Amino acid sequence: MTDDASALPRVGAVTLDDVAREAGVSLATASRALNGSTRKVADSYRERVEAAAARLGYTANLSAQATARGTSAIIALLVADIADPYFGQIASGVARGADEAGLIVTVAITERDPEREVRLVRALRGQRPRGLILAASRSSSELSRELAAEIDLVSAAGGRVVALGADVPGVRTVTLDNRGGAEALGAALAERGYREAVVLAAAEGTITSDDRVGGFVAGFTAGGGTAPRILRGTFSRDSGHELMTQALAEGITPGTVVFGISDVVAIGALAALRAAGRSVGDDVALAGFDDIPTGRDVSPALTTVRIPLEDVGYQAFRAATDADWAGESETLRLEVLLRESTPPRPAPPSR
Repeated sequence: MTDDASALPRVGAVTLDDVAREAGVSLATASRALNGSTRKVADSYRERVEAAAARLGYTANLSAQATARGTSAIIALLVADIADPYFGQIASGVARGADEAGLIVTVAITERDPEREVRLVRALRGQRPRGLILAASRSSSELSRELAAEIDLVSAAGGRVVALGADVPGVRTVTLDNRGGAEALGAALAERGYREAVVLAAAEGTITSDDRVGGFVAGFTAGGGTAPRILRGTFSRDSGHELMTQALAEGITPGTVVFGISDVVAIGALAALRAAGRSVGDDVALAGFDDIPTGRDVSPALTTVRIPLEDVGYQAFRAATDADWAGESETLRLEVLLRESTPPRPAPPSR
């Protein structure tokens, strides 16, 4: 047995006081060295404090930091479906920005349920996030009264709220020209000789879907195509498969182009076409939207509209953290990518 108290196991969490004593510095110096203070700490002291923290296994108390600063080192990101590569790539861009700034990203999934979104924002508000990014698809650019109230409370606590996609009054917005991108795609496919089209969309009233449908119809018909048949479901792969199966049962003539409002929807449609014995390209053409990596790898490669999704996430992060962010009026450029799934149609024989 020994009387040496230092040999006894520690009870409770290591505190900043413990680190300061171990490093032989004041509590204020230890705090500035570890908590990202704007007041510079000499390298020799900072190294001693960091070494002491590592030896003791110290981690910062985020709740205490949030109380002292008003906000925590957390960026909260709300997405509709983390399994959708669209949201995964956006999250990657947000995470890149957070890593550069030494912040932590908390991801919550709304499942495109407005009531769930309100509950999540209320729960996240308790973490006092530095920024809150609303990336989930919504059915209106106007926030519900309940969500607007929660967002006001986030802002009042010092957090900055950013909306992605649709322009939301009162908060910073990273805008995507979904309608313009889809219109350019419709025009390009009409120029390739397509005259019949089917659109696999989400429920009417969903802003992103409505913008893409409206843009595609405008571009396609202006280029000489007939008004497309529109079938409605969700943004999921299974919905694309089901809607494509329905369209095939109703009849699709060779030379028709099918536009899925996202690459995920289009890939579900591709599986249904193959199951029905229809070839993609020369028989039934297929296009999507977003340019997720899987769309480049399927055969034939998928025609789509490229959104720089990681850049979108990174810009949303900057909007949430930069006091002088100047991107309120910027719209990220989208690009039509014509690939093998929509080959040019042969010209009709002359009479």
